[in-house]
Amino acid sequence: MNFAIIGVGGYIAPRHLEAIKDLGHNLVAAYDQNDSVGIMDRYFPDCQFYTDFERFEAYVDSLKGTSQQVEYISICTPNHMHAPHIKFALSHGANAICEKPLVLFEKHIDELAEYERKYGKKVFTVLQLRVHDAILNLKKKVEESGKSSHKVQLTYMTSRGQWYHESWKGDARKSGGLSSNIGVHFFDMLTWIFGESVEITMDEKTALVERGFVKLAKADVQWELTIDKTRLPKHAVESGKTTYRSIKIDGEEFEFSEGFTELHKRVYSDIFAGKGYGLQDARAAVRIVEKIRSI
Repeated sequence: MNFAIIGVGGYIAPRHLEAIKDLGHNLVAAYDQNDSVGIMDRYFPDCQFYTDFERFEAYVDSLKGTSQQVEYISICTPNHMHAPHIKFALSHGANAICEKPLVLFEKHIDELAEYERKYGKKVFTVLQLRVHDAILNLKKKVEESGKSSHKVQLTYMTSRGQWYHESWKGDARKSGGLSSNIGVHFFDMLTWIFGESVEITMDEKTALVERGFVKLAKADVQWELTIDKTRLPKHAVESGKTTYRSIKIDGEEFEFSEGFTELHKRVYSDIFAGKGYGLQDARAAVRIVEKIRSI
């Protein structure tokens, strides 16, 4: 199948390039406003690349009716651009595969559903934790436990330098803030396992840390997200780690620090097999992070 990618110069784009390449598909067009995209030579050296969106659009349209017609557009752009870029993909005859968070506002999900109906194409979202072996086993374990309520403690600490605050990621209008940018896939995982949110409260919210409580249908969740390296636990610092993940369920530590390298490939494989996650699958987590932003 033929792909195009929007945002090929971004941090997450190589995982999409690798998935497309390793699964035997072709990248015919790529766009990024920045031109530091030498990574493409490793995967698709013959791909047409543009820094002007108008030229990219014209090229995608020129391929219609040919053997290189674009069937999927992968979207790896800043969060606030996801909705318009998904609309671009659908209205130009392609399905969309979009990074998390799918959108920043729940109303955009409804708008995109209208685009799906209008153009007969589909939106797929990258919910990679749903294909992580450890998470799949956890979901099965929780379902088999028969318990109607659980206590969950989530901690995610990932160090970021000064660049973060100067980039679009540090601008809440573009990224949606910490919860949207680094936490949305955890909220998706938790709602997938324990049900949708009932209550949300905040204990702390700054540019460096967000901490609060989310009551789900089957779990009470205390959570903390931070990019402040001074909050890393001592044992993580001593072992040279810059990231710390911890989930405790009913007091028991759940380990899932490994197994992240192949997840995008699994996401793509599921999409091609008719098992990909779409608009409605993203709704519960988008609703949570939008609410957090407003508190």
